[in-house]
Amino acid sequence: MNGLTHGIRIVAKKHAGSPDDAGPAGAGSAAPFVPETRSVRTLAAAAQQCRGCDLYKNATQVVFGAGPSTASVMFVGEQPGDQEDRQGEPFVGPAGALLDKALEDAGIPRAHVYVTNAVKHFKWEPRGKRRLHVKPNAAEIHACRPWLDAEIEAVRPEVIVCLGSTAAQVFFGRSFRLTKSRGVLEEGHPWARRILATFHPSAVLRMKGGDDHEYTRARRAFPLDLAGAASLVKFASERALRRPRRRAAAL
Repeated sequence: MNGLTHGIRIVAKKHAGSPDDAGPAGAGSAAPFVPETRSVRTLAAAAQQCRGCDLYKNATQVVFGAGPSTASVMFVGEQPGDQEDRQGEPFVGPAGALLDKALEDAGIPRAHVYVTNAVKHFKWEPRGKRRLHVKPNAAEIHACRPWLDAEIEAVRPEVIVCLGSTAAQVFFGRSFRLTKSRGVLEEGHPWARRILATFHPSAVLRMKGGDDHEYTRARRAFPLDLAGAASLVKFASERALRRPRRRAAAL
């Protein structure tokens, strides 16, 4: 893809996470707010009323996933950032710009993929006039999990790309380490045929201005990881993207 090559390695791995895993003691849940209808549009509308955890109290709005419901590849990040919270769309800030460039380098049309986050509200703390990102905790990630499960069921992607360790731990458990398993195509049952974890674009941006070698390595590796994931799928035509896809009987 656009001259990129990637040494693909597929491994079988027992997933520590599952849709039915119990969450932390006292954790809330978005489950009562998730409609049974598996339509992305219906899910996105219903999510605006979610009160499954307390993050809605300080966020501007829910930032739900975006992209075609027929997408073969789903990208899952951690949570919306400041710009995403203001605009109501995922990956539209600086991290989104880097993701767009990496997708272009990997030969992946942004309009052909579905992008979302493990947590749908922006968690932040004030720092003067700025709103600084705060990592969501286990209870908040668990509370929001029903929305992500519903999105996966609605889209039924062939490949899921986890952007960052928080997203990867949703599927592989808290013992997952990006430093050990980045770029490896794991077996993805029951969520997708394959799951791959790579850098979150925000993490790559934070490297800039620090160790030049580390930043250059990550900036080159990021689109290579994406190209490796995309090599497993055939992107649909624009016409096919607009055509409803028949749902499989089971994951």
